[in-house]
Amino acid sequence: MSQQTKFLLSEDRIPRSWYNIQADLPKPLPAVLHPGTLQPIGPADLEPLFPMELIMQEVSTEREIDIPDPVREVYKLWRPAPLFRAHRLEQALQTPAKIFYKYEGVSPAGSHKPNTAIPQAFYNKQAGVKRLTTETGAGQWGTSLSFAGSLFDIDVTVFQVRVSYDQKPYRRAVMETYGGRCVASPSNETAYGRKVLAERPDHPGSLGIAISEAVEIAATNPDTKYALGSVLNHVLMHQSIIGIESMEQMAMADVYPDVVVGCTGGGSNFAGIAFPFIGAGLRGGPKPRIVAVEPAACPSLTRGKYAYDFGDTGKMAPLTKMHTLGSSFTPPGFHAGGLRYHGMAPLVSHLKELGLMEAVAYQQTECFAAGVLFARAEGIVPAPEANHAVKGAIEEALRCKREGKSEVILFNLCGHGHFDMAAYTNYFSGNLVDEKYSEEELAMALAGLPSVPEAA
Repeated sequence: MSQQTKFLLSEDRIPRSWYNIQADLPKPLPAVLHPGTLQPIGPADLEPLFPMELIMQEVSTEREIDIPDPVREVYKLWRPAPLFRAHRLEQALQTPAKIFYKYEGVSPAGSHKPNTAIPQAFYNKQAGVKRLTTETGAGQWGTSLSFAGSLFDIDVTVFQVRVSYDQKPYRRAVMETYGGRCVASPSNETAYGRKVLAERPDHPGSLGIAISEAVEIAATNPDTKYALGSVLNHVLMHQSIIGIESMEQMAMADVYPDVVVGCTGGGSNFAGIAFPFIGAGLRGGPKPRIVAVEPAACPSLTRGKYAYDFGDTGKMAPLTKMHTLGSSFTPPGFHAGGLRYHGMAPLVSHLKELGLMEAVAYQQTECFAAGVLFARAEGIVPAPEANHAVKGAIEEALRCKREGKSEVILFNLCGHGHFDMAAYTNYFSGNLVDEKYSEEELAMALAGLPSVPEAA
């Protein structure tokens, strides 16, 4: 008999509303600023990029936002997602800790990203939008938006960071299967892409550059809007369905986490698992430790500065206050392409500043080692991004072993690695190395942060 325990909810238990942590913040988020005037923006400033329904969700302070029935119907393709107890991993580590993981790899796209791609496509369709542009790193988000576009009859153009475009051809093929169009970024299709290539023809690309290209297309075409897979408030709110389900499933197991772990790049899957638990603590409930795990090669939370910065390299997007490495910073080409963003979600950054969470950073080889250990114990091959959460959970379990504590650890296994096997091949052959960013480039990027008046 398998020693893996699975906790499943029936489809009628799919949450009927998303959780908005802005309702429970002890201190509100700093204002979002216009890139030209550096003054606080209003809803009208965002209309060229987003439909009004998403803009209103972005600024909402309501605790619960209803999930539209058409979105819930699509969610039924894979939700509720299973929660597992990792008995075999516990045995391999010889830890007294109880390890649980929420598995988001069961979605059609193989990750948590459809949780927000589906509602974003739905609201854009309602607004009469014909085309969406976006960026993607590893390709999980581009795949998910392409899938959502196919369901709601919206054309999708994806600018994929060049280094990931080259590393992950099968992810590109999945986007195309769903009807999306995938373009390597920087590209010759935008003025900003051409500018970057003119300065450096072999540029490996970055999420900041890809965002600039996608925003440029959306801002200059009236039938086109922009969709983002992380960072923004409404995106993180859509992902709260992960934590909401997890709470109910853990109640089925008669446990509550002492530690909640998630990997962090822009912040979406981390917020999805962590925000409902943080919110419950802010409302007087238990307060588990919340641990964000990021790549050492792109350490926005552990090395970045909490300051106003542009969300993109071309400085077209609004400025938000966040932990940032500088919008001009280009991370090295490590395999967890979804974690190669220069900044962290404003909400995640804000919670870090409030002392409601902590952050650690690990190198990619130790994260892959953790992923292999997990795969051999539990049978699921994690995505390179998810390996960071696996590593964080294992470190917490080993701490419990040293301290003789039987704590409950929950982490988000945000996606499978079935399209990332080239990275595993490199790892097993010894060709996967720990990428180092340039301290000089980081210093220059941070020195170039925009000057914002104190009042902001």
